[in-house]
Amino acid sequence: MKANIQQLTPTDLPRLNALMQVFGEAFDDLPTYTGKPPAPEYQQKLLGSEAFIALVAVEPNGTVIGGLAAYELPKFEQARCEIYLYDLAVLADYRRKGVATSLINALRRIAADRGAYVVFVQADTGVEDEAAIALYSKLGQREEVLHFDISV
Repeated sequence: MKANIQQLTPTDLPRLNALMQVFGEAFDDLPTYTGKPPAPEYQQKLLGSEAFIALVAVEPNGTVIGGLAAYELPKFEQARCEIYLYDLAVLADYRRKGVATSLINALRRIAADRGAYVVFVQADTGVEDEAAIALYSKLGQREEVLHFDISV
């Protein structure tokens, strides 16, 4: 399936909200992604930031069927950056059709344009993430890491 991949700008708030709906449905967590949406001013500032990248996969009729959120992280040890792929989701009816791969390939092009040396992503090691692990294994090298959430 050839979805149209678009990078969101500050004028794309309806598509950002549609993307949050996709994330909520795909991750079975609508309260997190749609329960307390930020103010439009916050969303516009985020979409205008050089540090944030939002891509959507759109059907010809304009329906958002998938997307990703990523962050550019400037490094301190060298004059370079890396891209952290934070969230990626595709609606169930559109999975296994190349949409996620198209989104990641578009992110790779953006990363190259920004001079990033790597795009990295984390995946949970549970059964529910087997498809994500298979996708990321196809596109990159797997590393075993531990992830810790430290409360503030």
